[in-house]
Amino acid sequence: MIPDYQTLMLPVLEVARDREVSTKEAISALADKFHLSEEERENLLPSSKQRTFDNRVNWAKTYLKQAGLVRYPKRGYYTATEEGKTALSKNPERIDNNFLRQYDAFLEFQARKGTQSLGSKTKQESVDDTDATPDEVLRAAHKSINETLAADLIDRVRQATPQFFESLIIELLLAMGYGGTSEDAARSLGQAGDNGVDGVIDQDPLGVDQIYVQAKRYAEGNNIGSGDIRDFFGALNLKKAQKGLFFTTSAFSPAAVQTARDLGMRIVLIDGKQLARLMIRYNIGCRDEEVLHLKKIDEEFFE
Repeated sequence: MIPDYQTLMLPVLEVARDREVSTKEAISALADKFHLSEEERENLLPSSKQRTFDNRVNWAKTYLKQAGLVRYPKRGYYTATEEGKTALSKNPERIDNNFLRQYDAFLEFQARKGTQSLGSKTKQESVDDTDATPDEVLRAAHKSINETLAADLIDRVRQATPQFFESLIIELLLAMGYGGTSEDAARSLGQAGDNGVDGVIDQDPLGVDQIYVQAKRYAEGNNIGSGDIRDFFGALNLKKAQKGLFFTTSAFSPAAVQTARDLGMRIVLIDGKQLARLMIRYNIGCRDEEVLHLKKIDEEFFE
């Protein structure tokens, strides 16, 4: 199990007790100390740009630096200060944010970050008291916001008309890049005589290659069964189509999923959860309210 950044504070300080140590060396030594598997060592943050363990070691080092317990003698290296050595001489069982609050420098650091009342604690204290790093807290909050938004989006879609749902799917596919550049590359059918197909997307300007769409606006729990998949398969055969997209606001039963696999035609199933994620990603039915940029030190700049 990958330790949280507060658990890492004491080991990070101990590694640099008597010498200047490179962050890379410290990460390797600490990974060995905590007996991390290769998979845990290589585990990436959601951004896929940095290893989770490396990130937590760096956050531990940063907080120790703000408390005055370590310093950076040169690029990529750190070492314990006299204050840090004094802290270690007392053999603390654990160093965490609560421990660091005994240092004025750390309190000033928290004050610089800004705090607002939140009951008996400040917002910053609430963040610092968790085991997650600040960027992990932010990502968790972002995930929670998106999950709430996704649930709200699907509820709104379920309350809309079938015609609105079909148009929404067409708009989503266009936003995803389907349909090329033709003005009539996508169109909703959804009427008598559509032979079980709700929309069609042209994959080239002449409409030689097409993807047909089925859209079922069902309530939660009213899942798509294998019969619906077979009906769609039949409709695709009538149109001599090779590709089909089946959207629903509910879910697909295991039998429906297996039927889609067994029929041998390229039928992609998009359930309510995946539909909501796509709507959020391509700003369909929602929009960006605020953009936050996560930034880190550019070590090469200070080289």
